[in-house]
This record gives sequence, C-alpha cells and structure tokens, in this order.
Amino acid sequence: MDKTNESSLVGFVLLGFSDHPRLEAVLFVFVLFFYLLTLVGNFTIIIISYLDPSLHIPMYFFLSNLSVLELCFTTSLAPQTLVNLRGPEKTITYGGCVVQLYISLALGSTECILLAVMALDRYVAVCKPLHYVVIMNPRLCQQLASISWLSGLANSLIHATFTLQLPFCNHHRLDHFICEVPALLKLACVDTTINELVLFLVSVLFLLIPPGLILISYGFITRAVLRIKSVEASRKAFSTCSSHLTVVIIFYGTTVYMYLQPSNSYAQDQGKFISLFYTMVTPTLNPIIYTLRNKDVKDALKKLLSGKLF
Repeated sequence: MDKTNESSLVGFVLLGFSDHPRLEAVLFVFVLFFYLLTLVGNFTIIIISYLDPSLHIPMYFFLSNLSVLELCFTTSLAPQTLVNLRGPEKTITYGGCVVQLYISLALGSTECILLAVMALDRYVAVCKPLHYVVIMNPRLCQQLASISWLSGLANSLIHATFTLQLPFCNHHRLDHFICEVPALLKLACVDTTINELVLFLVSVLFLLIPPGLILISYGFITRAVLRIKSVEASRKAFSTCSSHLTVVIIFYGTTVYMYLQPSNSYAQDQGKFISLFYTMVTPTLNPIIYTLRNKDVKDALKKLLSGKLF
C-alpha cells in the first residue's frame, strides 16, 4: 500500500491536550460552557435583529451575518473537541478532518472580510450620516455580505486543497485538538516551504490588509466624532464604534499571533491554548460586547424578554 495515502484511510489522532490528562476534564467544562454561551448569545442577536424593526438597519444586518458565522464556526469545531476531551478515543476520520478544515478556513476568512465591511458601514454612518441610507442600501449590503462569504469560500477551496495535497506518509498523530493548517504542515513528509509561503501570503491578504483598512476607517471616524458638537450624539457614535473595534482587536490579535509568526517559533502548547481562545471564547465575546456596549441591542433584548417583540 502506498504510504502517502495511509492517512486518508486511518484518519488522524488528535493529541490535543492528552499530555495534560488532569487538565482535560477542566477544558471539557470550559469548552462546553463557552459553546452553550455562543449558541445562546448569537441566536439571541439573530432573533432580536430579525424581530425588532428598529434594528432593521445595515449595522445589524452585518451583525446578524457575523452571528450566523460564529454559530457555524464554533459548531464545526466544538462537538469534536468535546468528544476528544471526554473519551479515550481522540481520533477524527480523514473525511471529518477535511470537512473541519474547509469549513473553519472558509468561515475564519469570511470573518476577516466581514469585520472590514462592518467598519465601512460605521464610517459611512458617522462620516456621511445624511447619505447613509442612500449609500448603504439593501442591495449594496447584500452584495458586501456576499463578497465576504464568497471570498472566504474561495480562500478555503484553494488553501485547504493545497494543504491536503501534501503526502503525510504514515504520520497521522496531529499535535492539536482541531485540524488546522500549521499543524497539518508539520505532518508532511516533504518540504513544505512553498506551502508555508502560501500560508504567509494568504495570512497577509486576510489578516493585514482588512485591519489596515479598518484602522484607516476609524481614523476618519475619530476625526468626525471629535467634530460633533452634541455630547449625546458623540457618545452614541463612540459606543457603537467601540463595540466593533473591541471585537476587531480580539479577533485579529489572536489570529495574527497564530498565523503570522515564523513556523520555527510556533510553540505548540502555547499555540493550542491561543487556538482554544480563538475558536471557543471569541465567538462568545461578540454578542456579549455588542449587548453590554450598545443601548439599541439592550433595549431590544429587554423587549424580547418582556414579550413585546412578539
């Protein structure tokens, strides 16, 4: 049998945190707690954005897209992680690994673009308020959302396929808790310099250019807010923008650390804990941040809890 194809038959062993057996029980509770919180929080954002007419504006259209994305992203990873943390079997089939890799890459890449689109929406809302409804019309919003999803899908199809073409020989012990590109590259029994270069270039495209555009947008937003004479209007602008900016910092902070550092400095244990934060905690923080720092969302949530939205 050709050893290069063996991994496609036996799948992979996800070592995860198996070298810390006492920690696995704690991590199981940790992942389960944040997964349930992610489900409740993001479903709540989707429901109130749909039911409350006051939230039928572009900002909450994009926020709903983000919540759908977070639900799908976490669900593609959390159940398998919980199974591996709980039981002695820490395996994933080759097909399962392929699906997990394609979905997580597509959704992670989509979020990079979607956050930049949300910054554009805030820029138009603050800097061009009189033209906001005309510029951010429903058709443009749908087009921008589609571009975000399609760009993520395209990156996943190209990048994941390129990675999965590598021969893994008889190596199938993946030192991670999920199927992730950097960890899979370490299993390859051939030179992966080209793959690492592609990973770096794709990371620059999705992890440096969008936040660069976001920073430029917020530079204009800050200048516009400082010119607003009304204290109440200025406070509201800062409140809605700071929620998005907080999400951006958390998301890009963890992903840049994971994907843009040199491979020889990639500390595996440290990388796994950063990945755990990125995959399980970050999707939970988004609805919490938007709920705590956004008066419109808090008001809609109160209406939902009191039954006034039905």
